[in-house]
Amino acid sequence: MACPLLDDVVDEEVLILRRAFRHERVFRDRADPLAFSDEYLTERYRFSGDGIRYLCRLLGPNIQHRTARSHALTVPQMVCVALRFFASGMFLYSVGDAENLNKATICRTIRNVSLALKSRVHIFITFPGHRRFIHIKEEFYKIAAFPNVIGTVDCTHIRIQRPSGAHEGDYVNRKWLHYIFLQMICDADCLITNLEAKWPGSVHDSRIFRASRIYQRLSLAFLMTPLTDPQTPAQQAYNHAHVKTRARIEMTFGLLKSRFQCLHHLRVSPDRACDVTVACTVLHNIASLRKERAPRVALDVDWDNAAIFPDNRNGRLVREQYIANYFS
Repeated sequence: MACPLLDDVVDEEVLILRRAFRHERVFRDRADPLAFSDEYLTERYRFSGDGIRYLCRLLGPNIQHRTARSHALTVPQMVCVALRFFASGMFLYSVGDAENLNKATICRTIRNVSLALKSRVHIFITFPGHRRFIHIKEEFYKIAAFPNVIGTVDCTHIRIQRPSGAHEGDYVNRKWLHYIFLQMICDADCLITNLEAKWPGSVHDSRIFRASRIYQRLSLAFLMTPLTDPQTPAQQAYNHAHVKTRARIEMTFGLLKSRFQCLHHLRVSPDRACDVTVACTVLHNIASLRKERAPRVALDVDWDNAAIFPDNRNGRLVREQYIANYFS
């Protein structure tokens, strides 16, 4: 019996067989994404060339590969891969086909970029905002003459795939679909100033608000809500101004989901869906601050959540005093 490790004829035959069945590694051509025009980049990645370069400088220290072995992706390629997924909401293999990459590379890249963006959430999302209080109030006052507003708050659903495990039912909302909740506060310029993205879809939005850190930071009598049945002209004027002012948060939801289509349906686990959602909110603020081209948003927004109504006497008394002082 011959051993292939010996220097004989059989050893030569083994080498011939290895050469015959060995597959050469083929690296697909990866064009430089920044070589295209701003129109091309904005349509596919929601950012212009300068915006993508800024993201590369911002995220490069976190996502850059240590070596260039196996034709590792460059920072611009990784950023564009993640942006294409955020912007389109396609399946991972579809993103891979568009970027000439396999599904595993796409999944890993989106994960790394999402975590890098999430680590900078406290830089780009701060309450009540990066501007002074007086400027924030003035911008809100210009909308419908509603005084002393520093933010509008509401919740929206982010659909996810059916999670596995014992807590699957927690993510089923009233539409019998699986969702996570996203609570946001925005300013008059549709910049996100606070968010909570960790609650399952079955939880009521008022509970999310009471458990949030922003609720604990402020007093109990700060939330101005609409009247269910306004009677006097002052109450009607209050409701009218409230609706027009509150519409800013609905506009922000519309801009966010139109800019990043993946938020219409995330086919990942709840934990990863929360990370992707936070990453998209950070990107939304970056795009808004850099004046990137905003997507078109339908005017007839479907409000999927009712306003949070006060359930304590102090809140109602403060609202009545507010109406008497400013809308009589």
